Amino acid sequence: MENSIQFISVTPQDLANLISESVKVHLEQLSINLQSKSSKDETEFLTRKQTAELFGVSLATIHDWNNNKSLKPYKMGNRTYYRRSELLETLYSSNT
Repeated sequence: MENSIQFISVTPQDLANLISESVKVHLEQLSINLQSKSSKDETEFLTRKQTAELFGVSLATIHDWNNNKSLKPYKMGNRTYYRRSELLETLYSSNT
């Protein structure tokens, strides 16, 4: 088998345009992926245990946050759930 080297004459401007187009395509794909993930997160609910793990706190702390209205729980029977998007919003707003 013979090794061959190909030289392609590309101007610096052409190379910059090729790179720019490639980056643009990848950014558009990333944007689409993030939008679909964001819409999934808005409808995703977490249990008390998952919420505690997300924040790195104990279940007792989650209970305290419920009592002082820091979190908005959703009840179904004797189960408690939290909307992921609201938890993240609470986290981001508490840091500003």
